Amino acid sequence: MRRVRIHQEGKIILTCLLVVLCLINIPLWLLLGSSPVVFVNMIISVVVLCYFVYFFRNPRRIVTIGDPSTLISPADGKIVVIEPTMEDEYFHEKRLQVSIFMSLISVHANWYPLSGIVKYVRHHAGSHSVAYAPKSSKENEHSSIVIESEDGRQILMKQIAGVLAQRIVTYAKEGHPCVINEHLGFIKFGSRVDLFLPLDTELYVKLGEKVRGNETIIGKLK
Repeated sequence: MRRVRIHQEGKIILTCLLVVLCLINIPLWLLLGSSPVVFVNMIISVVVLCYFVYFFRNPRRIVTIGDPSTLISPADGKIVVIEPTMEDEYFHEKRLQVSIFMSLISVHANWYPLSGIVKYVRHHAGSHSVAYAPKSSKENEHSSIVIESEDGRQILMKQIAGVLAQRIVTYAKEGHPCVINEHLGFIKFGSRVDLFLPLDTELYVKLGEKVRGNETIIGKLK
């Protein structure tokens, strides 16, 4: 049987959840014995614990890419946007926006989409509206990370909070090197990732397609 790997961002939460569930179930068992109420409560507790373990799973995914211009999906989810968009935070020009919506059952770790140097990292406070909505890219709480590839091309990636996502974790540090197969960060509970690419990027994905983080090839920088 394969052991489930837990992401570091979930270990404290799972430990606290386990303690809370024990503090609820043990007194109930001592007080009511094997009553239907205790049985139902135990089932609910197991389901809740199993979901949180599943949510914070950390699958081992290793990809080998020989071409430094190849873009790998930074997250699990579904492609919900592919369109030219005015990017007005860093580039101040039109960019090809590719957005990946992460559901409550997606792996929520984020990977670097390409190797290079981290040129820019900023966290922006904001609202927590539905991450699927187009306005969430600018209005929701988000972190922006600019990566410069080994051949000098730059892309911007946004980690965007959703209705339930109340914490964005970003490991990327300005001026530091980054490589594929490494985690860029983690978004806790329902969220979205946006990529802002050069307009001439050759895309290998289409609208509505499901992608897997650090596995699916998004496209290639020309």
